[in-house]
Amino acid sequence: MVSTLDDAKRNAIAVKLADAKLLQQLLIENEQQFLREASDKEISDRIRNFLEDDQKNLGVLETVIVQYGIQKEPRQTVRELVDKVRQLMKGSELSFYEKVSQHELLKHQQVMSGLLIHKAAQKVGADVLAAIAPLNTINFENRAHQEQLKGIVEVLGVRELTGQDADQGIWGRVQDAIAAFSGVVGSAVTQTSDKQDVNIQDVIRADHNKVNILFTELQQSNNPQKIQEYFGQIYKDLTAHAEAEEEVVYPRVRSFYGQSDTQELYDEQAEMKRYLEQIKAINPSTPEFKERVKQLANIVTDHVRQEESTLFAAIRNNLSTEQTEQWATEFKAAKSRIQQRLGSQATGAGV
Repeated sequence: MVSTLDDAKRNAIAVKLADAKLLQQLLIENEQQFLREASDKEISDRIRNFLEDDQKNLGVLETVIVQYGIQKEPRQTVRELVDKVRQLMKGSELSFYEKVSQHELLKHQQVMSGLLIHKAAQKVGADVLAAIAPLNTINFENRAHQEQLKGIVEVLGVRELTGQDADQGIWGRVQDAIAAFSGVVGSAVTQTSDKQDVNIQDVIRADHNKVNILFTELQQSNNPQKIQEYFGQIYKDLTAHAEAEEEVVYPRVRSFYGQSDTQELYDEQAEMKRYLEQIKAINPSTPEFKERVKQLANIVTDHVRQEESTLFAAIRNNLSTEQTEQWATEFKAAKSRIQQRLGSQATGAGV
């Protein structure tokens, strides 16, 4: 039996991702309420833009969590914080200025969480870094939101204290602040930030990239324990990916991709599953283990080549953008459910 990469470091990142998702949901709730309370058009327009970004970014976070492959619950302290803030936002104890001030602090917390996850991923493994890469866009947008929220807080605070409007140059200063930290990296991020939900090709391709990295890391390692762990993660990722494809994608593409080509995809994945089960029984310290993993990698590579060329082309030619995005949503939901099942089966017993 092989163990997985669910070690302390990876579990800690998974918990941090769960924390971030819960906070993201709270940010959305706050902004929906702020739109009901705001009377200033400038402020309302900015909050509406925040809300659109945050709703999109919740979907990105959910994609990252599924791609990461380890699902955890948020910490109790974070749950308690969210409950407390939610009650304060709904109540009358805080003024609108004070509520937005608290919201800005939450944005700051989300920014720091995203940066921390990114830095931790650099230390844990290339496959983790690949899985959490979409967080870069969220981190940039949250920083931009934070600068704008500082401006909103200033406007609201001056009005609350003096009954007068703040300095008219405030929004120019906000834009300057955003430009100062964006630079070339920010420009690159914002070029993709207008994209809506990912499509099914994006999600499948991300899985392919991650497992390819895992194969590379396994082959380069000479540590039997790490080799065993890398295979454990490959086993979980390939199993969840294959089952989700067979549930959501393959039955639907048969009509336009063709009976024989679709059956070939099923057959390739059946062979891949046989290899996974066979490798589980081999001692990771033996040369045979790496050799069999190499054979598995070749099967996966051929399978990936077919999917990313002919299958993806058939999907593009036969489905609307909305359909490919809906398939992605269903694929992620199926994969998440399968991952949870695999996780419960593996508890205390390896893969």
